[in-house]
Amino acid sequence: MIDKILIGDTLEVLKTLSDESVDMGVTSPPYNKQENKKGWLVKNVKYDVISDKKDEKTYQQNQIEVLNELYRVIKPGGSFFYNHKTRWENGIMMHPITWLNQTNWLIRQEIIWDRAIAANIRGWRFWQVDERIYWLYKPKDKNNIGKELLSKHALMTSIWRFSPEQKNPHPAPFPLALPLRCIHSILDENEGIIIDPYVGSGTTCVASKLLNKNYIGIEMSEDYICMAEDRIKNAHKEVEIMLKETEKHKVNKTFKQRKEEGKWQNKNIEKITKKPILDLFS
Repeated sequence: MIDKILIGDTLEVLKTLSDESVDMGVTSPPYNKQENKKGWLVKNVKYDVISDKKDEKTYQQNQIEVLNELYRVIKPGGSFFYNHKTRWENGIMMHPITWLNQTNWLIRQEIIWDRAIAANIRGWRFWQVDERIYWLYKPKDKNNIGKELLSKHALMTSIWRFSPEQKNPHPAPFPLALPLRCIHSILDENEGIIIDPYVGSGTTCVASKLLNKNYIGIEMSEDYICMAEDRIKNAHKEVEIMLKETEKHKVNKTFKQRKEEGKWQNKNIEKITKKPILDLFS
């Protein structure tokens, strides 16, 4: 199953995979936007062979089951990055944290994806330019904290700013930079198997190939699989995006190294903190 895209229903295909056989994963599932959400700038999202119009309770329960299967499949100490967004239906907000808290995963961090562009520019709310990326973690040896990121990856911060994919025939792709950052930050130069249970146009698989990792994809649409496989074969055409992203993961000296060398001075901070609080804003 390595370096292949498996066709079928996500949940059913996941059940065929072995326990603890995958290192990490990245995905963005259908959002259940009811196929009636569109803005002045974008059309409503409709997929090839599935409906994005489910009863919300049914949708959330399915996501819980999918995420729990992924928890079983991923190795202890492994990570899964889950891209979703807050939605509104009849004025009621639905937040991904609602069902994520019902899974087996430990939520290690909530990352904000600043898309810098809004789909709907009406004034019902402040224009929504954000989506969420949840770093989910499977503890190893009862350690809920896990390993520390290398400084060159941690400096990416918890707000990621890149524009959505615009030249892609798939109705809802995420940009290549997103899975590149996830995979590179967690595995660095190590080998590993990456899973994407909603593979779409193959963005996660392309990122895996560019970073010399293996992948497993799952997708229901034969058309999307053909699209993804063609893109994977031509992954070299997107190498510049990979180089641009990995170049950002660079630090000359870590904070620890600077401190050990006596190059970190906190005297100025001490002076500032001793001033009356109102003086700080004068």
